[in-house]
Amino acid sequence: MSNLKIYNTLSGKKEEFKPILKDHVGMYVCGPTVYSDVHIGNVRTFLSFDIVYRYLKYLGYSVRYVRNITDVGHLLNDEDSGEDKIGKQAKLMNLEPMEVVQHYTNGFHDVMKAFNITPPSIEPSATGHLIEQIEMVQEIIKNGFAYEAGGSVYFDVEKYHDKFHYGILSGRKIEDLIPNTRELDGQSEKRNPLDFAIWKKADESHIMRWNSPWGEGFPGWHLECTVMSTKYLGDTFDIHGGGMDLKFPHHECEIAQSKGGGKSEPANYWMHTNMLTMNGAKMSKSVGNVVSIEQLGSGDHPLLEKGFSELVIRFFMMQSHYSSTLDLSSSAIAAAEKGFEKLMNAMQTIQNLSTSDSSTVDVSALVEKFATAMNDDFNTPILIAHLFDGVKMINSIHGEKETISGSDLELLLTTMNSYVWDVLGLKPVENSGAKDELTEELMSLFIRLRKEAKDNKNYSLADEIRNKLTSLSITLKDSKDGTTWEKE
Repeated sequence: MSNLKIYNTLSGKKEEFKPILKDHVGMYVCGPTVYSDVHIGNVRTFLSFDIVYRYLKYLGYSVRYVRNITDVGHLLNDEDSGEDKIGKQAKLMNLEPMEVVQHYTNGFHDVMKAFNITPPSIEPSATGHLIEQIEMVQEIIKNGFAYEAGGSVYFDVEKYHDKFHYGILSGRKIEDLIPNTRELDGQSEKRNPLDFAIWKKADESHIMRWNSPWGEGFPGWHLECTVMSTKYLGDTFDIHGGGMDLKFPHHECEIAQSKGGGKSEPANYWMHTNMLTMNGAKMSKSVGNVVSIEQLGSGDHPLLEKGFSELVIRFFMMQSHYSSTLDLSSSAIAAAEKGFEKLMNAMQTIQNLSTSDSSTVDVSALVEKFATAMNDDFNTPILIAHLFDGVKMINSIHGEKETISGSDLELLLTTMNSYVWDVLGLKPVENSGAKDELTEELMSLFIRLRKEAKDNKNYSLADEIRNKLTSLSITLKDSKDGTTWEKE
C-alpha cells in the first residue's frame, strides 16, 4: 500500500512497515495516569501518535487505535511499594478515587480536543479489566514465571530470562540491573530484587482494592497494558507506542508478561517519542521551568513573552521529529506562530488561484516529496519544509510569476488540503478567539461578576452569565485556582 518505513526500537533500525493483516493496522499507545492535569510533555507523545494514526488512515489503512486510561495500580516513583498515585490524590482532595479519575479524565479529554488530537478507536480503563488481569496473573503463575508471596504475586525475571530475553527492548543486561536494584519496603518477600509485582497486596491504608485468589489487592501497573492491548488487538499486533521514559521498565515488563502468559511477542513495531525540554533544560518543578498548558495559552509564566494558541503549539511540535528532543522556548514558539500564519494564509490564497493552459510549476514532484517525507518514519519537519515550498509556489502563482493548469491546481489543492488538514491536523485559528488586551479585560469583568453573584448566592445570575458566554462559544472552566476561559 505504501513505502512506509518505521524506526523500530525493538530492532534498533528503520524497517519497512508490513501490517499483520492486509489493509488493517492495530496500534496501542500507553495513555495517561489520571491523578493530575495532563502536562505539555504528555501532549507531545499523544500528538505524535495522532500524526501516526492520521497518516495511516490517509494511506488507506483501517486502523484500530487503542489508548488506555490508567486509573489504578500506578504507584509513586513507579516502584512496587508505596501509595497508588490516584489513591494519594483522593486522600489529599478528600474525594472518592473514582471522582479523581473522572475529573482528570475529563480534563485530559478537554486538552486533547484543544490540540485537535483525534480520539482513539477504543479507550479502555484498567479498573474495567480487572477480571482479565487476574486471569493473566493466574496464567503466568501456571506457566511457572510468577509466584505468590505474602498476598502479592511477583514476576520471576531470572526464570523468564533463562528461557527468553529480559532486556530485549531496552538493551539492558540483567547482570547489570541486579547491583543497581534498590532495596525497598516489601522487597524481602521477593526471590530476586529484579522481580516486579503483577498483583500487589493492599495494606490497610490502601483505598483501591479488589478481591482476588491471593486476597485483597490491586493489579501491577505493567499488567494492565499487556491485558488491554492483547484483548482488543490480538496476541500480536502491529504498533505499540509511548514515551521513551516507558521503554524501561514498563514496556520491557509488558513483553515479559505477554510471553510469560503464553502469548507471543506483543507488537511487531515499538515506537517511542523523545522528551520535552524548556530553554535547554529538562522540565523540573525544582528549577521552576515547568509550564502548564494553561500558562502556554495565557502567557502567564516568566519564561513566556506571550500566550499561544494550542494549534500553534501543535504546529511548533511537529517541526521536530517525534524521536528527537524538543526544546520549548517563547522565541521558538513565536517563530512557529509566524510560519503557521503564513501557511494558513496560503491555504486561503490557494482557493482563489487562476488557472492557465499550461503549468510552469512542477506539482507532481512536490507531491512526491510530501509522501517521501512522511514515509520516512513520519518525518513531519521535512514534510513541513516541503509544504512551505508549496506556499512559495502558491504565492508565486498568485503574484502571476508562475502559471498553473487546472489539473495541476486540482492536484495541488487536494494534496495540500490532505496533508495540512487531515495528516497534520491543523486548522485556522479564528481571530475572534484571540485573547487581546480588551478581550481579556472584558472576560475578567464577566468572571468577577459571576464570582460575586455566586458569593451572594445569586445563582440564577451566575448561570445567566455562563449561559450567555456559552452561546457565544466561550467556555468557562472553574478550578481550585480560579476560573479561566477559552473561545471554541
